[in-house]
Amino acid sequence: MSFIEAFREGDEARARTQVTQLGAGTARPLLEAMLEDKDAVVRQAAAFGLGELGGAASIKRLEHQLALEEARGSHDGAAVVEAITQALGRIQGASARASLARRLERMISTGRPEPADLNDVARALWRKRHPELIPIVRQNMEKLELPTPTALHGLLVLLEKPAEELLHWAADGSVPIELKGEVLTLLTEELPETLVSTLPAFISPAESLMDTAVKHKGPASAYCVELFSLLLLKPEHLFPMLPEAALDRLRDMARKWVAATSSLKCSLQAAVLLKHLGYPEDAALLEAHRPADLTLAKVFDDAAQALRG
Repeated sequence: MSFIEAFREGDEARARTQVTQLGAGTARPLLEAMLEDKDAVVRQAAAFGLGELGGAASIKRLEHQLALEEARGSHDGAAVVEAITQALGRIQGASARASLARRLERMISTGRPEPADLNDVARALWRKRHPELIPIVRQNMEKLELPTPTALHGLLVLLEKPAEELLHWAADGSVPIELKGEVLTLLTEELPETLVSTLPAFISPAESLMDTAVKHKGPASAYCVELFSLLLLKPEHLFPMLPEAALDRLRDMARKWVAATSSLKCSLQAAVLLKHLGYPEDAALLEAHRPADLTLAKVFDDAAQALRG
């Protein structure tokens, strides 16, 4: 089936087109039957397809399947749970929101939910971002006894703070950098236009952490990864909306990261940043620090070529 093939290959756009071409009347029974397949990838694809169809029928069937997959307690089951959570996050309406809230409550009731599971649910709930979620998230968060901030903490910040408050919060040096990183993770899932104006306030902490971040792998470098990941989602759209001062700071940070060794991912991201924000003279820096691995080196080479061009 071409739909399953597209999903296996990670081509969500093609998989989405396949569902659309089939139409709800044909696709729904096929997708519901796929949820009973022994192959976890087939069940994941089915969850994706039902998420695209949306509607009350999809929500009801996905929530039923969610309980079945949770009960498996297996690696395959966990993968399908993740796909169902993402699908519910894409479906509009209060019913999908309520289903995700129940998923969160079940996770918290276990006592020590996995951070990755919390992250998945928080991302899906951020797509809903309804005021009714605030007490639900707060109550469940208070039941957690974890030493570091989680995606749930980041979700509560975003739900409670409008753009102006979030801007001041992000610029506050007393706020733990780990918590700011959780907020960036959620904004990577979906960045509303109303919050683009807060990005310079998230860039400033990264600049102050550079000396630590480029030397040691830890919270500082992880924060830079999250920041760069967000900015590089749609650079052609975001960069024209940022003030020149913020872009200059980003270029300076990218130049330092290109030569760093503490985080290869951040160094690669920095090379792509320079491709968008750098000057022709930055090409020599990229060429001087290109990785030995040919695949990774191509990222640096492409950026240098673009700057020279």
